[in-house]
Amino acid sequence: MTDDQPTTPAIEALRGTGVPFRVVRTQIAHDAEESASFQGIPLGSLLRSILVRRAANDFVFVLVPAGRRFDWPQLRAHLGTKRLSLPDQEEARAETGYERGAITPFGARRAWPVIVDATVMGLDVVAVGGGARGVNVHLAPNDLVRATGAEVLDISAPEPVDQPDHHG
Repeated sequence: MTDDQPTTPAIEALRGTGVPFRVVRTQIAHDAEESASFQGIPLGSLLRSILVRRAANDFVFVLVPAGRRFDWPQLRAHLGTKRLSLPDQEEARAETGYERGAITPFGARRAWPVIVDATVMGLDVVAVGGGARGVNVHLAPNDLVRATGAEVLDISAPEPVDQPDHHG
């Protein structure tokens, strides 16, 4: 990263962990496929950071690769709760300090527990939000787990694929 590039709380927090990472800045993508393409990584290396509410003032970050979704019943069972929900955009910003689309566990206002989907552990690199739209950090999955103290769980399933309408 060059010195003339602005930093974010996420980048500063990552620097404090001692794990190696690389900042990748791109134009703001319209979707996950475009973001992965801009970053030169496979879609499955792009992690979405989802803030999930366990109870009032009790959250967890769930990191799942693009193209997959986390399994709600599995997550509820693991966390020992009957009810989970997603905060709205305002509450997510208040809890993390980040806008939707830039949410990351790094440098969030509170250090909520982190769960990383096990499917990414065999990858060379994963990309997580860098705290601003168009800013991502690339690091090894093991370094992500070490830096966040994450639990690694098999918690996702492939996203349902829309069947295109084929004519002749």
